[in-house]
Amino acid sequence: MERGAQRTGARAGARVSAGDEIPDNDAMPTSIGVPERALGLMPRRAVVAAGVLTAASYKRVLGANDRIRIGLIGCGGRGIQALLKGALEHREQTNIDFPAVCDIWRQHAEEAAGVVRGATGTEPKQIKAYRELLASKDIDAVLIATPDHQHATMLTDAVRAGKDAYCEKPLAMEMKELVTCFDAVKRSDRIVQMGTQIRSLPSSMAARQWVMAGNLGQVFKIEQERNGVTPYWHRMGERELQAEDTDWRAFLFNRRGRAFEAKMQTGWYGYRDFSRGPHANLMVHFIDLVHHITGVDTPRRCVTLGGTFWYKDNYDTPDSVETVLEYDSFLVRYSTAFGTGAGNYLKFFGSKGTLDASNWSGKPFTVAGERAQEPLPEGTAIPEMQADGHMLNWLKCLRSRQQPNAPIEAGYSHSVAVILSDEAMIRGRRMVYDAARRAIKEG
Repeated sequence: MERGAQRTGARAGARVSAGDEIPDNDAMPTSIGVPERALGLMPRRAVVAAGVLTAASYKRVLGANDRIRIGLIGCGGRGIQALLKGALEHREQTNIDFPAVCDIWRQHAEEAAGVVRGATGTEPKQIKAYRELLASKDIDAVLIATPDHQHATMLTDAVRAGKDAYCEKPLAMEMKELVTCFDAVKRSDRIVQMGTQIRSLPSSMAARQWVMAGNLGQVFKIEQERNGVTPYWHRMGERELQAEDTDWRAFLFNRRGRAFEAKMQTGWYGYRDFSRGPHANLMVHFIDLVHHITGVDTPRRCVTLGGTFWYKDNYDTPDSVETVLEYDSFLVRYSTAFGTGAGNYLKFFGSKGTLDASNWSGKPFTVAGERAQEPLPEGTAIPEMQADGHMLNWLKCLRSRQQPNAPIEAGYSHSVAVILSDEAMIRGRRMVYDAARRAIKEG
C-alpha cells in the first residue's frame, strides 16, 4: 500500500437511497464506541396535502391509550439495528407500531419488515418511495436513517407532511439545505430529535449539569482523537448489490446523474458527494457533546487540514483530518487518522482540572485536578444521575409534546461546525461563521 499525502481537493457534491449509517463503534476501541435509505418521485405538493390531513387528526396521537404509528425510512444497519430495534424495545411502554418500512434497496426493506414481523406479529407495508410513506395517513412519525446527502431534504419533507421525526446525523452537508430545514421545523409544531445519542447518556447528562454549575472552572480547551485501523467505509463497500435490487436514481437523490456503480452506493461513506468524511460523520458526536456539556451553540472560526495519507484507493473522502474550531471562550480540536487504533481520547480542560469523556459505555466520566490552576480536591467525582435513552426520550416527547434532548437547534449547531470544518479543508483558508447572515465565509 502506497504511503504519502494526497490532499483532498476540489469540492465534491454538485448542487444539483438508501444505505447504512456508520456503526458508531466501528472505528474506535470499545471504551469510546457506542453500543447500539429513498428518493420518491411523488410530487411534494401531494406529500404536503396528505400531511395536512395527518396534522388535522393528530390529536388522537396525544392520547395515552392511542397507538403512535411510525415509519422507518432507511433500513440499513443503523436504521434496523439502532433505530428500529431501539424503538421496538420500548413498544409496549410507549404504545407504538410500525405499519411501514421504506428503502430502495430491496433486501434491506425485506430485512426490516422481518424484524417488525418478528416483534409485533404483523406485516408492515414495504415502500420504495419515501414521499409515498410521508403521504400516508397511517403514519404519524418517521425515523430517518438514510445517507448523509438525503437527511436535510427528507426531514424538511417530513415536517411539511405533518410528521414528527427522528433524524440521523449530520443533519446537513451545506448551509442552504440546513437553513431551509431548520426554518421548516421551526415553522411547524413537529417534535424532532437529532440522532446524536451520546448526549442522552446518563454520564453526558450528569457532566452537563456538573460543568454548567462551574465545577470544572473556566473551560478553555476541548480535544478528541478518534482513530481507527481501517476507514469505516471499506467494510460497507465490500457488500454486493445488483442494479435490479435498488433504485440508483433515487440513491443519487439531488446529486448529478451517472452510471450505476454498486460500490458507490454500498460504500457511500467513502464518497464526498454523499458524505464529507470523518470530520462530519465522527466529529459530529464529539462536537454535539461539546455543545451539550458547555451550553454553547456554534463556533466562530475554523481551520482544517485533511487528505489521504495511507489508504490510496478509489474513495475520495480523507483518511486523516485535523480541525480546530474557535468558540467565544475556548478552542476545540478534533483529529482522526485511519491506519492506527491507538491514541483515542476525549477531554475537557478547565481551570480546576480535566474531565475525561473518552468512555461512552455508560460509565460515569472521570475528573482530576492534577496540575490545574485551581485543583479539584483529590477524589472528586461527578454525581451520577438517571436519564432516559435517546430513543425513549423521543418517544415520550411524541406524547408530551415537550422538546427532546437533541432538538432541531442541536442539529443546526452541529451542522454549522462540520460544514465550517469541511469548507476550511477544501478551500485551504480559515473560515468564519456569520451568525447574523447564517452563512460561512473566509476570514
